[in-house]
Amino acid sequence: MWWDLYDALIDGIPSAYTADDLFCGATEALVRSGENVGLCYLTELDTRPPLFPHRRASMPLRALAALVKSWNYAEASLGLAAINSYYNTPAVAVRNGVELSEARFAEDRKNDPFIAYQQAIRDKKVVVIGHFHLLEELFAPVCELYVMEDEPTEDGDYPCTAAEYLLPDCDFVFISCGAVTDKSLPRFLALAQNAYVVVVGPSTPMAPVLFEYGVNDLAGFIVKDPALAFEVAAGREVGKIYATGQKVSLKKDTARLPR
Repeated sequence: MWWDLYDALIDGIPSAYTADDLFCGATEALVRSGENVGLCYLTELDTRPPLFPHRRASMPLRALAALVKSWNYAEASLGLAAINSYYNTPAVAVRNGVELSEARFAEDRKNDPFIAYQQAIRDKKVVVIGHFHLLEELFAPVCELYVMEDEPTEDGDYPCTAAEYLLPDCDFVFISCGAVTDKSLPRFLALAQNAYVVVVGPSTPMAPVLFEYGVNDLAGFIVKDPALAFEVAAGREVGKIYATGQKVSLKKDTARLPR
């Protein structure tokens, strides 16, 4: 049951696709398939041995994507990057209902969920999993806010073990895309069945199949300049990965679901 979400993401990738290049930088894992690139923030926990230590370019993209199920988080990050090299690409994203700007790069504030949802969450009970930047300014003044972290370091934050106590009674839940890599996403979704759920962050797979598991909005990122993304990840180009594409959003009620 818990693996169903991951299997659905993997099975949605066409079997003919290959992973043509893969790279782990200081903070991001990137996978190129054809002309497209998917990324995932790199999680370095590697206490478990890798499932596939001899991964290589030219292997089937589905096989690389299956590494998202690894308990070696560095390897799982590469698996999620492979998943995103299919779903988080301009052609596939637009086909699934994502609105993309014509500009090469776009900092689209309407697709930043912490700006877009300020009115919707007013006077609501809100849980944010992951201590995102500017929460105190954007969310705290307008809602009953609870922030959870795996290893809390900020005053007032809850550990993620509080999920069973906080999520069932909340109105909105914003879940860091890191929950895909560390395999906590199915647990959070099961606990948040009464809430409106947004998965947030550049590693979020823009995959409509996630709506079948309780997600209402996917707030992610599409790479538009694959070459620049590799340069930024490798540290050869000064800048942030957000300079290589566009923040995007895909809501359940606007997605073009496969027939």
